Amino acid sequence: MTNRNDIEQLFKTHYVQMHRFAVALLHDDDFARDIVHDVFASLLDGSHDIPISSCYLLKAVRNRCLNYIRDCGIHQRIANRYFMENEEYDGEDWPDEETIARIYSLIKSEISPQSRRVMELRFSQGLPFARIAASMGISETAVYRHMSHALIIIRKKLNENG
Repeated sequence: MTNRNDIEQLFKTHYVQMHRFAVALLHDDDFARDIVHDVFASLLDGSHDIPISSCYLLKAVRNRCLNYIRDCGIHQRIANRYFMENEEYDGEDWPDEETIARIYSLIKSEISPQSRRVMELRFSQGLPFARIAASMGISETAVYRHMSHALIIIRKKLNENG
């Protein structure tokens, strides 16, 4: 049942049920929609010799939702460890003025505008991830990804230059 028309018919028939199920598991409409679309995209990409039923589709949605929840748990633990809301810094741990200037230069030249905005809201204004996500109209996971990507670039560039 890998015929495109058959998959399209499955989509029309089962999308609402699958989406509702994903929302019930994730409590997030956008991620639920993405997961359901990913399930159908995988059907279009792969070759499935078994008949595809509503039970199969719901299990696929459930498994992807559980994987997403697991991955979010990992991201949250990392965020709690490295980006704690109320971090206290020792005066000795702060970089010197030259390093700070280099970091600002890297942020302006090497980081995407969206990541730059996340960095500004987080470090200049001290906003938590939830408020950054709300103000930018993106998910907290997206905020985490932008922050993580920006920090990786900054660390890499600082290490290259000594």
